[in-house]
Amino acid sequence: MPHADHDAHAHAHGDQHGHSHAPTVSDANARKVLVSFCLIFAFMLVEVVGGLMSGSLALLADAGHMLTDAAALSLAYAAFVMGRRQADGRRTYGYLRFEVIAGFVNALSLFAIVGWILVEAVARLRDPGPVLAGPMMLVAVGGLIVNLVVLWIMTRGDTDHVNIRGAILHVAGDLLGSVGAIAAAVVILLTGWAPIDPILSVLVSLLILRSAWGLLASTLHILLEGAPHGADPAIITRHLLATVPDLAGVGHVHVWQITSGRTMATLRVRPRTDAAARAVARAVEAVLASTFGIEHPTVAIDWNDGPDGHCSLLGAQHDDAHAAALAGHRA
Repeated sequence: MPHADHDAHAHAHGDQHGHSHAPTVSDANARKVLVSFCLIFAFMLVEVVGGLMSGSLALLADAGHMLTDAAALSLAYAAFVMGRRQADGRRTYGYLRFEVIAGFVNALSLFAIVGWILVEAVARLRDPGPVLAGPMMLVAVGGLIVNLVVLWIMTRGDTDHVNIRGAILHVAGDLLGSVGAIAAAVVILLTGWAPIDPILSVLVSLLILRSAWGLLASTLHILLEGAPHGADPAIITRHLLATVPDLAGVGHVHVWQITSGRTMATLRVRPRTDAAARAVARAVEAVLASTFGIEHPTVAIDWNDGPDGHCSLLGAQHDDAHAAALAGHRA
């Protein structure tokens, strides 16, 4: 077999540990999300009633945002439950990416609720209606307290998860909505100027947009399998060549995330000599894990020319399997 066709793909850490991709979300985090959902959903119903009774757009907008909070938290909880499901033959990484999809949906829901607020605010500015500032104030203060409690609960969890960050952004945006509703109630109580209600609703919605865009960008980047920050192929290549002994070349580097904090990579490396292949592969894996947080690197070896056309390190069994794979590929 000509050596030019013998580009063996060696999974560097296959003989060192198993391929476990079990989710790391704790039961405590799941409970916090569930408690937060119950608090938000219950007070969302209170805000709907209060907004309808007082005629306040700020309260109704805040109730609408609380609805998206409840959806975000329910998706987060569902992501935790789904993420615990083990990998199988069809989904070899399990259901970990469900978390990212839930975060993506959370971002889209933020854009949707902001759009509704803007449309309703324009209508209210054209035709302002009466607003009962007293009930509006009471409900808004209650909403502020609930959001502060939920935000405190959520920030005690694992905030590295994109879905937890999405839920926190929802609650933080809703907290701003409660502050805006309180400010509008104070202005109406002191001056009777009702247009402040839709105006503050618009200002709060514009603040929410910034957070929504950041969440959308991060989740979409993961779904498109973009390289994590600080781990793009050029940086990895330079670092490996500078730190791994007996490494002559690096190519075809691909880096992506299954979900937040779960980084994978595939790459090809060429040792200076075939005898150094095993040591080079192990060193590359160690550097990728320690420097770039890549837990599952798959390393393909580009062999040098040798008198027997293969590397004895992998053994006859690997050569037979690779020859069969090449024959099937050519067929």
